Amino acid sequence: MVKTTENNSDTAATEQLAAHPAQIPTHPDEKKSLPAPNIIPDGVSPPIQHPLDPLNADEINLTTRLLLASSKFQKYMRIITITPNEPEDKYSVVNYKSKDQLQRRAIATVRDPKGRTTYEFVVDLTNKTVEKCTEYKNGQPGLTFDEMVEGDDLLRANKDLLAAFAKRNINMNDVVFYPFSSGYRDETDLSSKRRIYRPYAAVRKHPEDNYYAHHIDGLVITVDLDSFTVEVEDHAIIPIAPKSGNYDPEGIKSPDNVPYFPDGIRKDLKPFIITQPEGPSFQIDGYQISWQKWRIRVGFNVREGLIMNIVEYFDQNRYRPIFYRAAISEMWIPYADASPGHNYKNAFDVGEAGIGLLTNSLVLGCDCLGEIRYLDGIVNNNQGQALLLKNAICIHEEDVGLLWKHTEFIDQRVQCRRSRRLVISSMITVGNYEYGLYWYFFQDGTIQFEAKLTGSAYEIDKPPVSGGIVAEGLYGPHHQHFFNMRIDWMLDGMKNSLVEINCEPIPKGPQNPAGNAWIAQETILKTVGEARRLHDDKKGRCWKIINSQSKNHVNQPVAYKIIPSGPPCYPLCDEDSCQGRRGVFARNHIWATKYHPEELYAAGLFPNQSPGDDGIVAYSEKHKNESLVDSDLVTWYTFGVTHIVRPEDWPIMPIETCGFRLKPYGFFAGSPALDVPPSVAKECHGETCLKH
Repeated sequence: MVKTTENNSDTAATEQLAAHPAQIPTHPDEKKSLPAPNIIPDGVSPPIQHPLDPLNADEINLTTRLLLASSKFQKYMRIITITPNEPEDKYSVVNYKSKDQLQRRAIATVRDPKGRTTYEFVVDLTNKTVEKCTEYKNGQPGLTFDEMVEGDDLLRANKDLLAAFAKRNINMNDVVFYPFSSGYRDETDLSSKRRIYRPYAAVRKHPEDNYYAHHIDGLVITVDLDSFTVEVEDHAIIPIAPKSGNYDPEGIKSPDNVPYFPDGIRKDLKPFIITQPEGPSFQIDGYQISWQKWRIRVGFNVREGLIMNIVEYFDQNRYRPIFYRAAISEMWIPYADASPGHNYKNAFDVGEAGIGLLTNSLVLGCDCLGEIRYLDGIVNNNQGQALLLKNAICIHEEDVGLLWKHTEFIDQRVQCRRSRRLVISSMITVGNYEYGLYWYFFQDGTIQFEAKLTGSAYEIDKPPVSGGIVAEGLYGPHHQHFFNMRIDWMLDGMKNSLVEINCEPIPKGPQNPAGNAWIAQETILKTVGEARRLHDDKKGRCWKIINSQSKNHVNQPVAYKIIPSGPPCYPLCDEDSCQGRRGVFARNHIWATKYHPEELYAAGLFPNQSPGDDGIVAYSEKHKNESLVDSDLVTWYTFGVTHIVRPEDWPIMPIETCGFRLKPYGFFAGSPALDVPPSVAKECHGETCLKH
């Protein structure tokens, strides 16, 4: 049930309170928050320069003050997220000038544990009012750090858990609880009934120990964060794996470790230093980045993390837009273990955790290498205080080998250009997994997104059915990672169409006497209902976005093509399983809709504890008859990895990648990379370096 109240009567009170920050009360539960030396006070934030700039600390703190002054907000409520409420009128944003008045709004998602209800408050930051309040009886927002601290206290005091550990001769002081979302087993998990998560437990032998090597299996633990209660299901006592799985330089030298390196780390690597004596080739102005012919506006929020806004390329003496907004709308990780303690396990990292909240503070020389610049991220805690994520976004350039080359056979003339790309990235940690989220912009007009998966493999101590043995008493369950990228297109304007390309052989006959000919058959997907498609490798199937009103030099509609960076990924769980019903967005590789500002997430607004009845599948059905021809087009593209666990994934998995490329397809009049200058001899250091 959804109930909305507009034109809040608290306007006068909120305006008065917002105008006098010193008089504003702090949240009554602020002492329960995580220690936060990175809390940002008022008055130190840089000014907002653009409607799509992320919320700064002053705006987050103002949002909280306005909530606290509202009669609809009670002192026991938890502030889960505070995110920008971006303008619905995209034309006004694209045409924004610095002299124009900024209209800024925020959305605060709030949990009422007593009423077991979720609220969304729309806050007008310009006029300092609470504009609207929407009640969701069936909506469960993502989990927060503060709640995990409260949950940990509950777990350590729980008598049933103490008894379960005593049966296993485990001391509670040696136990680490690591949170995991609840999944959805049956109707008792409905979001309207309770707010839960299901943590796992492990033994940590010493402070630096990798506790994922010593998982305590056989228990299902459920924590209700509304009622502050704990339920324990004890299915079996399974021995804890004896070997360590440490990965630090000292830990790998221990004979007890798997794998074991008696000599420690390698000693034969020479320094590898990347320098740019004149500095990087990009410029940063607030959240706008300019590099070569690219112009990108970076966004960031607590739920979606890194966002690419208004991406443009300078061509024909003007900046030509490619897309308006692109962000990961959801990540879904279903696991294949069929045991009672794990068969419900599937995570939605965007909607259940928030990949902005989990973004790492990047460290120079480790995650990125070279002449690096950073942008900070701002998030909030349960008390609505603004928190600083220092160096959340990394910007640098990379040399990526050849861009193009030709050696003329007749006279051996050589023309060669090296390729450089702009990299905008962030790194997130979700429990045992790390995800590097990388946007690449190339000199030939190509855009690429790449997800880099690494982290500590999650192990269970029993014989494998759907998994791989990695060490004595340890196996890793097979699982899959699905990402959905929502792209709001603006290809040479806001009227675009979606075209499917299938490669078809021409039947042998008069038109194809040798039998070698084939064509690339193009079909416009005319409606939302038609735009639910899967890859077909046999046909080389792909999709392109066109603007029929913008023609290139050969009188064809300009276009960009979506190309997968690896093999397509298909869900392997039963469609009618609890997992399968929740991850419906992954059943198609591409969906398309028209722009609707409230439709942002492939698994819906609140996937946490959801049975799976919201998101792109609902949007697509609701709008199935809407025309997509020359429309304000949004595509929802799904890609991923099927992780068949191997011993080499233990204890830290080497990088696995997935993603896609957006390549110009008649967007330019020939190669846009011809004007890239040649490399100079001083940049080469080999004995036979060829001078161009």
